[in-house]
Amino acid sequence: MVKILAAGDFHGDISRADFLAKKAIDENVDLIILNGDIVEEDKIEGIIGKFKATGKKILLVPGNHDFIATEVLAQKYDVTNLHGKALKVGDVGFIGCGGANIGLNMLHEDEIYDLIKQASKYNKDVKRTVFITHVHPADTKMASFSDFVPGSTGLKNAISAFKPDLVLCGHVHEAEGIEEKVDNTLVVNVGKSGKIIDL
Repeated sequence: MVKILAAGDFHGDISRADFLAKKAIDENVDLIILNGDIVEEDKIEGIIGKFKATGKKILLVPGNHDFIATEVLAQKYDVTNLHGKALKVGDVGFIGCGGANIGLNMLHEDEIYDLIKQASKYNKDVKRTVFITHVHPADTKMASFSDFVPGSTGLKNAISAFKPDLVLCGHVHEAEGIEEKVDNTLVVNVGKSGKIIDL
């Protein structure tokens, strides 16, 4: 079993990072997953250090507000930027696709699908698969919460094609905490409050 704390969308809020890092220790998680918009491109100091100090393994993907900063932070703190990659932790395979389908550094829907498809080739010998994304899938309840922040058809198609057990997403703040099914896949908008999940 792998116990995780997953969170995102706290946009450089150091008090939120403190809270989540403490939660990771209190809950004795194995893994911290940060799924984008954890900082702003021009305000990156102080956040990852809070999580690094827990001694826990950290995976992250970029959001649409920290697409470039994420790789800088990953190198500076020696944590894993999973964007476009796959990683096995225990018997769980994690596949990352950050960014979003709007704004600066926008990914087109076919890019989102192709990044997940390519990473899926390296997702071997696992009992469960988890997609870590920033954007949420299209045609879902969470997508209905915003006219400005669209869900991703590329992600929705990747879920249908590769059938992960779980998708951890964010991006649409108003849908924080919502859990719903896409096909047979559970999709969870983890938000800035974070979710503790046993895999």
